[in-house]
Amino acid sequence: SENYTCPEVYAALGAALTSPLLGLLPGCVAPLPVSLSARSTPAAQSLLNESAAAHGLAAFKALSDLSVSYEGAWRLLIDKLQPVLIDPGFRVKSEERLLPRDSVIAQAHTGPSGRKFVLRRPSTHVFGDVRVWYNGEEARDTERRAAAALVADAYRLFLLGPMLLAERTLVLELGDIDNVNGLSCDVLRIQLAPGLGHTHIDQVALFIDRKERLMRRVRFSLEGLESAKGSAHQVDLFDHQALQGMRLPTRFAE
Repeated sequence: SENYTCPEVYAALGAALTSPLLGLLPGCVAPLPVSLSARSTPAAQSLLNESAAAHGLAAFKALSDLSVSYEGAWRLLIDKLQPVLIDPGFRVKSEERLLPRDSVIAQAHTGPSGRKFVLRRPSTHVFGDVRVWYNGEEARDTERRAAAALVADAYRLFLLGPMLLAERTLVLELGDIDNVNGLSCDVLRIQLAPGLGHTHIDQVALFIDRKERLMRRVRFSLEGLESAKGSAHQVDLFDHQALQGMRLPTRFAE
């Protein structure tokens, strides 16, 4: 797992993408249950809507450009679990630029081995397009491209959470009430299709606190990378700040 902070989160309206910028991810937790029914429940949809509003959905919908930077440290030996996914030689500091309306993500990662650039954008393929460069050389192998797509999609999910999902057609249901770092949370279980990265379906659980309706934890399957299939990833979110009309987390523990 990894602990890191987001020292700067800033949003701007109307800017254009000029060059690829950055993000991070990995660690494993217990697999998610997959007993979702074929239809959403009204209570689950209502909870997602409430949480999206609490995070600032109205302000998010007005954004065309969002930039964020991360800095953190990997725990010892974490790279032995999923070395391609974690990629600790290149993913220690990162900057990301997101164009929400266009579903474009650009990332610039830096680490002891150099710089890594990722560009994630829609295409005619159901999984979209991803391009990856290591120290200026493009990676064309399936594994590294799949890992980069999964990381990009996952980071967007745990930064934006309910706001990102609110207007998608999803299968949702309420799970049990759980405790997350001392906060009582409703668990919202989601079947995400298409999933994160290169997969048709992922299972996602959002842990929404019962007081402020903010997402305090997100847990999701890792079906988008062959070497990670059958495992799940968990991120706890802390220190939410009011930024550009939104409530965004600024500290994460993976």
